[in-house]
Amino acid sequence: MKIKSFLFILLAAAAISQGSAAQEPAYKISLAEWSLNRSIRKGLMTNMDFPRITKETYGLDAVEYVSTFFRDKAEDMEYLTNLKNECEKYGVKSLIIMVDGEGSLADTSLAARNKAIENHYKWVKAAKFLGCHSIRVNAAGRGTMGQTQAAAIDGLGRLAEYAAGHGINVIAENHGGNSSYGKWLAEIMKCINKPNCGTLPDLGNFYEYDRYRGVQELMPFAKGVSGKTHDFDENGNETQIDYVRMMKIIADSGYKGYIDVEYEGSKLSEEEGIKATIALLKKVTEPYNK
Repeated sequence: MKIKSFLFILLAAAAISQGSAAQEPAYKISLAEWSLNRSIRKGLMTNMDFPRITKETYGLDAVEYVSTFFRDKAEDMEYLTNLKNECEKYGVKSLIIMVDGEGSLADTSLAARNKAIENHYKWVKAAKFLGCHSIRVNAAGRGTMGQTQAAAIDGLGRLAEYAAGHGINVIAENHGGNSSYGKWLAEIMKCINKPNCGTLPDLGNFYEYDRYRGVQELMPFAKGVSGKTHDFDENGNETQIDYVRMMKIIADSGYKGYIDVEYEGSKLSEEEGIKATIALLKKVTEPYNK
């Protein structure tokens, strides 16, 4: 009788454990620091405040940093330790450092490209220390599509090789110039063909290129997704991007993980815009999280 009871308890515990695992949502929401760029630039908050504000104001548990907001701290171990402690204090996970201002990995000048690659090394190490999975880089470059594509294959490929030694992904965003052409960037990923080199599809940064086609082309290589928003209608939907359609493209690609909030609008305050984006992402991901 005791053995049967013990076995029953073990089976019940296993069922509860499996149920908990099954309830883990396929899609979670993180906060991109760029959403708070106005507050940071005005001195209303700092990068060190980011984890606390993410949790206390927005109820989110993951952050994506912007390197320019702690530009001179990439190798400051005291600062990085304090930032890591803040994340642990508030139960916030560090996901990505979005690296800007360190040069283009698609620069057609070999000397400039070499310098850009080396400039990113410190951010790879900082990302590793903070517990991030990736650094986001820029790979637009200046020149013809063919010239910049060849340069990007070299620059991204070599940086990814270095980052692999630190367990970090190098991910390129459609972030202006040729990088906002989905096919161009997807072809680069296919040529590099490294498991730690991928994309960060931004749902809004396609300009004249069809955004739905662009996201579909970039999602096979995605290691994150940037939920860009500007304006909302009376129903809380983004006025320029069909998020229901985008979410189907994301889900159909097989991607699972975080989608960030990157509010860039001006009609709402930062706080209102971030909260509106969170509500929208919760609405469109909910059917896929059941």
